[in-house]
Formats: sequence, structure tokens, C-alpha cells
Amino acid sequence: MSGTIYRAIDYLLIFIQYAIFARVIISWIPIPRDNRFIRLLYQITEPVLAPLREIIGRSAIGGNMMFDFSPVLAFLIIGLIRNIIFRTSFF
Repeated sequence: MSGTIYRAIDYLLIFIQYAIFARVIISWIPIPRDNRFIRLLYQITEPVLAPLREIIGRSAIGGNMMFDFSPVLAFLIIGLIRNIIFRTSFF
């Protein structure tokens, strides 16, 4: 793959990380969920977070958790993917 494709994928992953971070911050603020920006943010991040939330919920430790660890796990996975892309883009 050319460097431009790697860069585009990296920018997309960075954008998703920022969107997840914004969603976490916004979840602490009492903002109505029917806001257009909030709905867009949820549409961007939910395809990433929902499968992770389901995996955590099925695990032995995730049964009755009060804190949603899916954003943390998403950050780790996206960071790992970015690291793999960065390492392979130079070879």
C-alpha cells in the first residue's frame, strides 16, 4: 500500500479516537441525547463501542459492572492497530 493510504487510515483512526473521547466527556455532562451533534457522535462511535461492550458483558468480569470500559478497550485496540500500521508502512 502506498503511504497515502496508510496516512488516511491513521487519520480515520485518530478521528475515531477523538470521537470516542468526546463521547466519554459528553456522557458526564447533562446534555439531551436528542441534540444533533450528540446523535452524530453516537452514530460514529456506536459501531466501535457496541461490539466491545457486548464482549465485555459476556466475559466473567463484565457481568454486573457499573462502569463502561468499552471506550478504554477501544482506545487500546485502536492504538494497537495504529502501531501495527505505523510499523508496516515503513517496510
